[in-house]
Amino acid sequence: MTDDTKKNGPDEAVRDLGAEADALIAEAEAAEAQAAEQEPDPIEALKAENADLRDRYLRLAAEMDNLRRRTERDVKDAKSYSIAGFARDMLGVSDNLRRALDAIPAEAREAGEAGLMALIEGVELTERSMLAAMERHGVKKLEPEGQKFDPNFHQAMFEIPNTEVPNNTVLQVVQAGYVIGERMLRPAMVGVSKGGPKAVATETTDAEKTA
Repeated sequence: MTDDTKKNGPDEAVRDLGAEADALIAEAEAAEAQAAEQEPDPIEALKAENADLRDRYLRLAAEMDNLRRRTERDVKDAKSYSIAGFARDMLGVSDNLRRALDAIPAEAREAGEAGLMALIEGVELTERSMLAAMERHGVKKLEPEGQKFDPNFHQAMFEIPNTEVPNNTVLQVVQAGYVIGERMLRPAMVGVSKGGPKAVATETTDAEKTA
């Protein structure tokens, strides 16, 4: 038995040990609480991870949908416009056929010589067949005569004085124009009116643009 025990007695020693034990328990509880504060709740961690994965999934789904739409549009454009260069070359052939027909004198047509008429009919049939084949592939001929001049599809070659029709009306087509799908393949070369009144439709359009 130590001197302190002899001096203070056994009861005093028990009280000291109890106080020391209480202090250790309190310290352990404080450490446990601190650890709990530092470590995240497993359920909350799973919820956060799930939310992050869902957000990434939605972003990926949106990107895939955009990619699908772009691919469909590119495929559609490829189908519609892949023959644009070939069609433009064929228009040159069609122009030459038309020039050949226009070069035949009216007197020769009226004479009705069998050989010449057969040749004319053959050239005309070839021209119609070519234009019909191109139209099946989306190439269409413009018919601008009598319409308002549109710089997106027409190319003005000269002006024709005429006060009886609205200004900038297409009065003559020098060379036919064509579109493929919604795109211009070749503008129509035209002669437009000059000196007439301003078209009401043009004024309305300009007013709408201003508004």
